Amino acid sequence: MTANDVQQTRGESEEVIGRSRGDKIGNKEVSVAVTPNGYADAVVGDRFVMPEERQMTISQFLDIIESKVEANGIFYIQKQNSSLTLEFEELVGDVERHIPWATDAFGKMPDAVNFWMGDGRAITSLHKDHYENLYCVISGQKTFTLIPPTDQAFVYYDEFQVSVFKENDSGRFEIIDDLETGKVPWISIDPLNVDPLKYPLYRHAHPVTIVVEAGDMLYLPSLWFHHVQQSHGCIAVNFWYDMEYDVKYVYYKFVESVIKTVS
Repeated sequence: MTANDVQQTRGESEEVIGRSRGDKIGNKEVSVAVTPNGYADAVVGDRFVMPEERQMTISQFLDIIESKVEANGIFYIQKQNSSLTLEFEELVGDVERHIPWATDAFGKMPDAVNFWMGDGRAITSLHKDHYENLYCVISGQKTFTLIPPTDQAFVYYDEFQVSVFKENDSGRFEIIDDLETGKVPWISIDPLNVDPLKYPLYRHAHPVTIVVEAGDMLYLPSLWFHHVQQSHGCIAVNFWYDMEYDVKYVYYKFVESVIKTVS
């Protein structure tokens, strides 16, 4: 599927979502991430906090996104379990299960194809993935801040206790520790608001900002750090191809070990 194919898909997918209160997927329950601040899977204070995950119908979700009903929190469809094929299989006819030229280039089918849609305040915090990522915007736009893997010394990884947001009966979001999972490594830097005193080495990083419009496809190489913003109601699909654990990965791990030793 080329970028032109993505553009052609745009109208079809918008039509499906637009009529979803009808007989196609309007009454289907899907997984929706809910946070008080728009940051799902992000550092809050000394915690790595994941979103509260709720099940709701597409119609309920769209009513919230379109401000037809009041709801506490920021809502985002962002489950990364090949959600397009598992939760939105009705849309598979509008979007291919793989990108033929990418499948040929990587020599494999994608591990996951994910569907994304949500509030314009929803933000993906800075992180990396062990996947070759083909990111297709169907409607709206996404803004990516990209940092190459060679800059990992400047992005300040640390260990954080895993926690989860949970809205209580009074409507306040609490942070509940997941003691069974313990701690995970994550990046606390927000590239949109970097404290130069707390993160002095970040000035050596080489961030690149890319705006991906409807009909565009971004190839995001594995291990590249990325932070993502979106327009309100943006619809996107991404294809995750497992990376090759070759010399590139060995080099990355070597640099990582050097950083840990120096630190």
